[in-house]
Amino acid sequence: MAKESAYFNIPDLDGKHDLKQIKKEINAIPGVISVSVNDKINRVAVDFDNSGVSHSQVENRLNKIGFHILKDSGEEHIM
Repeated sequence: MAKESAYFNIPDLDGKHDLKQIKKEINAIPGVISVSVNDKINRVAVDFDNSGVSHSQVENRLNKIGFHILKDSGEEHIM
């Protein structure tokens, strides 16, 4: 398993509802290992197995549930 991390800057994260929705939706993607949401810095961090899921799949799911991602946040790290 090749672990990868992706970070998404999402402006205007608003309260526990947004945090729960993001965690629920992203954790439902097969291959996602963990999801961390920091509403203080408007950042979502996702660890995933890149043999089962891709950065773009996570990004597409965030967009689909209505979150706008700032494009300069696409840091990726392969572990």
